[in-house]
Amino acid sequence: MAAVKLLGFWASPFVNRVQIALNLKSISYEYIEQNLRSKSQLLLESNPVHKKVPVLIHGDKNISESVVIVQYIDEAWNDGPSILPSHPYDRANARFWAAYVTDKWFPLVSEYRTTEGAEAKAAVREKILEGLVILEEAFVKFSEGRGYFGGDNIGYIDIVLGSLLGWLRVREVTQGVTFLDKTIAPELAAWADRFTLHPAVADVLPTTEKLIELINGFTKSK
Repeated sequence: MAAVKLLGFWASPFVNRVQIALNLKSISYEYIEQNLRSKSQLLLESNPVHKKVPVLIHGDKNISESVVIVQYIDEAWNDGPSILPSHPYDRANARFWAAYVTDKWFPLVSEYRTTEGAEAKAAVREKILEGLVILEEAFVKFSEGRGYFGGDNIGYIDIVLGSLLGWLRVREVTQGVTFLDKTIAPELAAWADRFTLHPAVADVLPTTEKLIELINGFTKSK
C-alpha cells in the first residue's frame, strides 16, 4: 500500500475529522504539522486551489477538503469498519446531515460569538437550541438505541459533528453559555461524552485548555 501522509494543523476540527477516519480504519500515516501563517511549499503544491489543510497524500495522489477525504478513506480502504452506510439512501441521508451540521448549525455558534446586544444574542442562541433538538431527533432515529449515529460504531455523521466538539466546548467556556444542553438533548449530550472517549478519538481532539491557550495567543499577537 502506498505511503500515506496528512498535512494538518492540530487545532483544526477539519483535520481532526481525517485523523479520526484514519484511526478508525487503522491506517498508518505520517502527520506533517503545518504553520498556517507561513505555508509550506508542500502544502501549496498539494492543494494549489484552496491552499489550506487538511490534505491527504496517498502515494502520488493529493486529496483535499475534509469531507471529501473522509469519503475517500472509506472507499479506498476496505479493512476496518465502514464509515458511510452501504445503502445509497442511507449514504445520502448521512451526507445530508453532515452538510446540515457543517453549513447550517455550527456556523450559528460563531455567529453567536460575534453578535452584539443581549436580544440579538438570545435570538441566535434560540436558533442553536432549535437545531440541537433537530440533531437530537436525528440521533435517536439513526442510532436506533445504540451508541452512535452510525449504530454500534462511529460513522460519517459522528465524525463530522464530533470533530467540532472541542471548539463547541471552548465557546461554551469563553462565552459562558451552554450550547450542548443536556436538558434539551440528553441523548446527544451522552453521545458527545461517548464519542470523545472512543479510542479513535481520544488522542485526536484538542483539550479545551489547549484551544483556549491558542485563542489567547492569537489575541496577544494582534
